[in-house]
Order: sequence, then C-alpha cells, then structure tokens
Amino acid sequence: MASISSAVATVNRAAPAQANMVAPFTGLKSNVAFPATKKANDFSTLPSNGGRVQCMKVWPPLGLKKYETLSYLPTLTQAQLAKEVDYLLRSKWVPCLEFELEHGHVYREHNRSPGYYDGRYWTMWKLPMFGCTDSSQVLKEVDECLKEYPQAWVRIIGFDNVRQVQCISFIAAKPDGY
Repeated sequence: MASISSAVATVNRAAPAQANMVAPFTGLKSNVAFPATKKANDFSTLPSNGGRVQCMKVWPPLGLKKYETLSYLPTLTQAQLAKEVDYLLRSKWVPCLEFELEHGHVYREHNRSPGYYDGRYWTMWKLPMFGCTDSSQVLKEVDECLKEYPQAWVRIIGFDNVRQVQCISFIAAKPDGY
C-alpha cells in the first residue's frame, strides 16, 4: 500500500509544476511599426485600376436588364467569349449551354410569395459537354443553338463535377434589341 500512495503523491506534485511551465501572457506588442499620423489627402495608398476612378461608368438602370455574370459589360465578341470559355476549361469545369425563348431573365408571373421566381431554369441545349477541351467546341454549339433558335438568349454555364455546383454562368448571345 505504501508504494501506491507514494505514486499518487508523485502525480499530485507533478501537476502544479506543469501549470507553471506555460508562458505567462505578456500583453500586446507595441505599435511602433504603425504610423502615428496619416496625411489628410494621401491618395497614394488607395487602390487604383490605373485610370481615373471618378470616370468609371456603372450599369444604367433604365430599360436594361441584368442577366448573369458579366452582364454589365457590352456584348462579348467571339474572341472574348473564347477567353471566358478557356478560363472555364482551365478551372476544370464542365461547359453546358442553356437557352430561353421568351424572357431571358428572372421574373414573377405565377406566384407572389417571397423567394419564388419564374424563369430561373432555362432549357438545356444538348447534354453537358463532358470531356470538352477546346473553347471552339463550345462556341460551335452556341452557333448551332442560334441557328435553330435565332431569337433566343443563350448562356454558357460551367459546372464543377467534384463539388456538384454551378461555378460560372454568363450570357453568350441575346436576341436583337436586347
């Protein structure tokens, strides 16, 4: 019995010693590295896009609908669309085309409850392009869709097949007048 009580006593004596081994809190470091004052009109530290920021034009709200990603830009050229599709493919997303014939935007028609909108889902053009490696293949499908439905909105979507989510979506073509 004496050996058990001496082992317990040894364990009890070790516990306070371990608590003292933790470094005490010494407070926050001094702020010597931070500047004491800031100049009132110091614009050199502000982020810049390389141009005159006050001259940037925003999306005009009258008469124009905002559709998808990049819809605030002018209509993309074939070369610009190819670059976007190349980005989609470099990100290892699966391209897919969808088209809409009537509205081309989200709207409310059949239900007025919060969060419900018609027009969220468009018709898929063929199957997703699994294994697609070239943007010209996607643009060829956009052209084929427009041949069959010339007055349609066509959007390109990029799906991440690992995370099972849509990662990008942008308008590739709009009807005349939009």
